[in-house]
Amino acid sequence: MADVAFVGLMLLAAHWVADYPLQGDFLATAKQNGPLRAYHLIAHAGIHGGAVAIVTGSVGLGIAEWIAHAIIDENKVWSRTSFATDQALHIACKAVWLAILLMMGSI
Repeated sequence: MADVAFVGLMLLAAHWVADYPLQGDFLATAKQNGPLRAYHLIAHAGIHGGAVAIVTGSVGLGIAEWIAHAIIDENKVWSRTSFATDQALHIACKAVWLAILLMMGSI
């Protein structure tokens, strides 16, 4: 059980590091408007995907996070979701990745 709690904590910590200090003002603004908006959104989501891959040791989960994060943030950019909903969905994804690791017997 300690391993599950550890991986869960690391997934959350990686999310918060990637979403706050690693995003910064430039990327937060650029992914919402700018000539390379889509590129910056994908780059931000890729940082999250890389973080999940590092924590879980799974490239597949990293790619799943990359895609999910891009979709969730795109909806926030277009004001389809609030900031609170955006964060709740990101955290829900971490719970899904943790459940997948448990079902696979990886932790």
